[in-house]
Amino acid sequence: MPTSGTRPRRSGIVFFLAIVAVIGAVVFVVMRGTSSVPELPGCTAEVSGRTVYLDPDQAANATLIAAIGTRRGLPARAVSIALAAAYQESKIHNLPYGDRDSLGLFQQRPSQGWGTVAQISNEDYSINRFYEALENVDGYQSMRITEAAQRVQHSGYPEAYEPHAPDARALASSLTGYSPGGTFSCVVPEPKGHGTAAATTAALTKAYGDLEVARTGSRQDLTVTVPAGADGQRLGWSVAAYLLGHAATSRIDAVSFDGLTWRTGDDSEKGWVKSSASATKVTVVLH
Repeated sequence: MPTSGTRPRRSGIVFFLAIVAVIGAVVFVVMRGTSSVPELPGCTAEVSGRTVYLDPDQAANATLIAAIGTRRGLPARAVSIALAAAYQESKIHNLPYGDRDSLGLFQQRPSQGWGTVAQISNEDYSINRFYEALENVDGYQSMRITEAAQRVQHSGYPEAYEPHAPDARALASSLTGYSPGGTFSCVVPEPKGHGTAAATTAALTKAYGDLEVARTGSRQDLTVTVPAGADGQRLGWSVAAYLLGHAATSRIDAVSFDGLTWRTGDDSEKGWVKSSASATKVTVVLH
C-alpha cells in the first residue's frame, strides 16, 4: 500500500507529464500548420463545406464501395447508404471478427445466409451482397439513410446509421463524381517497388466492369477513356478517386484528368494541381 507521502509526488509527476504532452501537441499543431511536418497518409473528401477524413484502409474500401455501386448502375444515394452502413458496422474496415459470427465491412453473418466466412471476408463479394439486398428494398431512394440501411442490416440499433449520413453523403458525392474537380484527394508516400499495367487494369476492371483501358508508350502507364459529357465526367472522377484510394498498393506515381493532376510523395500534400489533362482520358503513371 502506498505511503502517505507517495500520492502527492505521483500526482505531481502526472501533472508534469500532462503539461509536457499539451506543449508537445501544441508544437506539433504549429509545425503542421507551417508544413514543417508531413501530412499523415490518408484521404479527404471536401464537398459543400464538409471535410471527411479517411485513413488509407478506409479510403481503399470506400472507393471500392463507390466503384461497385457505379458498376451496378446504382444512384449516388445507394452509395451513401452503403457507406453509412459500413461506417457504423466496421468504420469502413474489413474486420475479421464481430458480434457473434459477424464479420467484414458490413458485419454480415454466415449463419444468416450472407455467405461463407471466406466470401464475406472478400470486400468485392460483401459489397455486392449489400447492394443486392438494398436493390430489393422498395423505395429505398426516398427513405432516410438510416431507414434504408436498417432494412438491409436488421440491426438492434435502427437509428445508429443516421449520425454517419452527412459524411456518407459527402463521400458518395465525391467518389461517384457528382462533386467533380478533385474534391477527393490523398496524401500517399512515394511508392516502393513498381506497379504494373496488368495488375492495375485487372483491379480497375474488377471494380468497374467494362472500362476502356489502354497502355501508353513504352512505360507501364495507362489511360482510361471515358465518354464526353456529364456522365463521362462523373465516371472519370470516380475512377480517379478509386486510383487515389489504391495508389499505395498499386504503386501509382500520378493521376491526371480534366485539367488537374495529382502526384504521390511530397507533392500529394498539395492535392490536385492544374494541368493540361484531358477531359475524356484518365491518365495513370505507375512507379
